[in-house]
Amino acid sequence: MNEDAKRSIPSGLTVKPSISEDRKPSLAATPLSGKRVIIKSADMLADMQKEAVDTAIAAFEKHGVEKDVAEHIKKEFDKRHGSTWHCIVGRNFGSYVTHETNHFVYFYLDQKAVLLFKSG
Repeated sequence: MNEDAKRSIPSGLTVKPSISEDRKPSLAATPLSGKRVIIKSADMLADMQKEAVDTAIAAFEKHGVEKDVAEHIKKEFDKRHGSTWHCIVGRNFGSYVTHETNHFVYFYLDQKAVLLFKSG
């Protein structure tokens, strides 16, 4: 891949755009933690997307149960960005949600999907 096809997000994430059928292009990134991150769909500023990924990495390091990971991410975003955030974490789920503008991200962290959005 040539250098023009790559973009960098502050703090070490390298982002590779790819074509997707979702609303936004998919982004594949490798954070400093060594985890593979793929942004599948996002309506969120890049800085907040990075914060979501970093928060998810920390949650997975602290908790072994998906429900606890989702709770950790949701509570952190409620605290930092006001309520009401919702978070779903898992390997296999479907969703169709309504969210506030600029407050939605759906990404994979290795094999686990994370859906985070603000509504309400």
